[in-house]
Amino acid sequence: MNDASAATLDRNAEIADLLVGAVDLHCHSGPAVFPRLLDHYEAMVEASAAGFSALVYKDHFYPGMAHAKLLETLYPETGVRLYSGVALNNASGGINPHAVDHAIKLGGKIVWMPTFAAANHIDKSANETKNYPKSVNPMLPPIPLTVLDENGKLTKETNEVLDVIAAGDIILSSGHLSVDELKVLYPEAKQRGVRKMMINHPTYVIGCSDDDIGELSRLGVYMEHSICMFIPNERGPARWNARELRRLVDLAGVEMTIFGSDLGLVKMPRPVEGYRAIVKDLLDLDMPKSDIRKLVGANAASLL
Repeated sequence: MNDASAATLDRNAEIADLLVGAVDLHCHSGPAVFPRLLDHYEAMVEASAAGFSALVYKDHFYPGMAHAKLLETLYPETGVRLYSGVALNNASGGINPHAVDHAIKLGGKIVWMPTFAAANHIDKSANETKNYPKSVNPMLPPIPLTVLDENGKLTKETNEVLDVIAAGDIILSSGHLSVDELKVLYPEAKQRGVRKMMINHPTYVIGCSDDDIGELSRLGVYMEHSICMFIPNERGPARWNARELRRLVDLAGVEMTIFGSDLGLVKMPRPVEGYRAIVKDLLDLDMPKSDIRKLVGANAASLL
């Protein structure tokens, strides 16, 4: 074996070790109305083989707690804890406290504010969100949703959702709301007793600036960066590279940053492959292993 081969083996072993105990809060496996690269069972098996401790199934249109519970029961030997939550799009009744209450009672761990139905997402359909996947059979057009009323205050339903989340002590996630909405939402959520708060891909669709990331992380909001946006894929070049990701981590700090795969879409790496790729890139940038462990597992585990 030559030196290059030995070095590759050593690096692969380092990556494998760092993924033991990893947690993916953003796995887009199927079944889903959008084409998916893998299903919930395959995602569980692959996460188990890599030593992941937990996986959260995210679908934009249905809560996945029942799938998670069934798979855990049928395949306890995998050792992976399986979770899901509810995305407050039109299919769930929009910003609907009853949907949130049901999710919590069934073991849901995350409430995602509107994603595809967010007015902010729809407003950006000509640019940032134009390449989002579509269902094989066209769905009804979304009804735009926002957490703010005409006076820029949180709606009654939004406040009710926050109260249910606080009582259930689960994660409030941004979905695809705009940063301006989140600057109203998160302070009120904290005031109402929500302890676990997170922003999905803050620099994509959400529109967070560097200052916004600093401000919101100091409020206690975790930044969840989507691995899929920082690695090569068949759909095109990566939106950003690992150097930019490391810079974004520094803005909020390692303690307030989480990596989620946001993978499962066709022509993209599989979720575990995405984790391997980003861990390799960060090791190549000499990021401390203790920091990488927090980013790929420990911080997310503390929220679950």
